[in-house]
Amino acid sequence: MEIHQVHAKQGLQWILSGFYLFRRAPLTWIFVCFTLMLIAISMSLIPLLGKFIFTLVSPVFLAGIMLGCKDMEQGKSLDMTHLFAAFKTNTVPLITIGGIYLVGQILIIGLVMLIGGSQMTDMMLYGKRVDESELMGVMSSFLTSSLIALTLSIPLMMASWFSPLLVVFENVPPIIAMQKSFFACLRNFIPFQLYGVTLIVLTIISVMPYGAGLIILIPTIFASIYVSYKDIYLNEPIRFKNNQSEADLQKANWGDADQQPGQQHEPEAKQETATTGNKPQDKDQNER
Repeated sequence: MEIHQVHAKQGLQWILSGFYLFRRAPLTWIFVCFTLMLIAISMSLIPLLGKFIFTLVSPVFLAGIMLGCKDMEQGKSLDMTHLFAAFKTNTVPLITIGGIYLVGQILIIGLVMLIGGSQMTDMMLYGKRVDESELMGVMSSFLTSSLIALTLSIPLMMASWFSPLLVVFENVPPIIAMQKSFFACLRNFIPFQLYGVTLIVLTIISVMPYGAGLIILIPTIFASIYVSYKDIYLNEPIRFKNNQSEADLQKANWGDADQQPGQQHEPEAKQETATTGNKPQDKDQNER
């Protein structure tokens, strides 16, 4: 599958098209995302294993939502079953992607704790207080480890961004899907920069009114993932079949309307030329 390089402005267009996709079924989108949030909260209540299990199955939920986006584009409706649709088809490859992402996160966290030292680990995990003389050293270690964690987390997110979609839509093996996803994000790094900065600004704005704006922003982000996939891999925008059929029907009606007057006037013109002959005065009188 070919990876296309898009313009920088497409990073903003993905968000706008994602919002348009959300606006076609806002209540259903909110209900689906709220259910996914409840599942995440319920799994996090399980000590130790809860967060790990949700990280493993999160690509399966994401792939199901992407199947719902595709059905919406084909004129079908989004419903609750789409959230669990990928469990029926590509469960093992999607869980494999989740497992690779989980292992990557564990390695990054372990590296951060190793660089930060025991003092930073005790302060972050157990809330242990640090003396003023040691505070500067702990803060310096925290800043260094945070930069390293961010630097390593970005490639991991790039490899996981499109991989569930490639598995569920193209049946690509999980390792190859993560490689293709990484190179697709790397080739379109500038649009993704604009996309990420815009999402950061929108997140800050959405959190201000007691987090109410997240009700719109979270479904928009999910829909924008599908839009970016179509733009980069298929090189086409979202197209809804019901809109296309109406446009084709209207175009067909316009074509009939353009042909009917020509069909009516053509025999009249022939009849006029047959009766009037070559006299220009008689022809002018007939036209009047």
